[in-house]
Amino acid sequence: MAFKSEPFSALDPQTLFAIMRKRVDVFVVEQACPYPELDDVDIARATRHLYSLDGLTVNAYARCYEKDAQYSAIGRVLVTQSQRSSGLGKELVSQAIACCKTQWPTRDIYIGAQTYLLNFYRSFGFECVGNEYLEDGIAHQDMILKL
Repeated sequence: MAFKSEPFSALDPQTLFAIMRKRVDVFVVEQACPYPELDDVDIARATRHLYSLDGLTVNAYARCYEKDAQYSAIGRVLVTQSQRSSGLGKELVSQAIACCKTQWPTRDIYIGAQTYLLNFYRSFGFECVGNEYLEDGIAHQDMILKL
């Protein structure tokens, strides 16, 4: 599947709606985790929204952004249920890593991974840092990909 990478300002209303709907479907409804899903990172000038569409349905999504002066970051990584185990997640993370390397070539890449996905992210070279923690009731682990 083809991926697009765009800043918030370039997203047309239908695509923006499809992305936000899918993020709420996965992170709030599916994971039964009520929290403010939309935040200021979405509209930051440097944030890139990486997504794959099938018509007006988002199949995969991640956002790439500046975490701080040392790190770029990948967040809100999702693949729709019907596409899980299809290899789309691997392609999405590969594309997100490439996006971060292009946008911020001197910064290591950070991800706050759900712990059940640690081996998945390790397969890309991410390494655990710090201790496991709960975020919105879900176990997470910070990971870094050194460039």
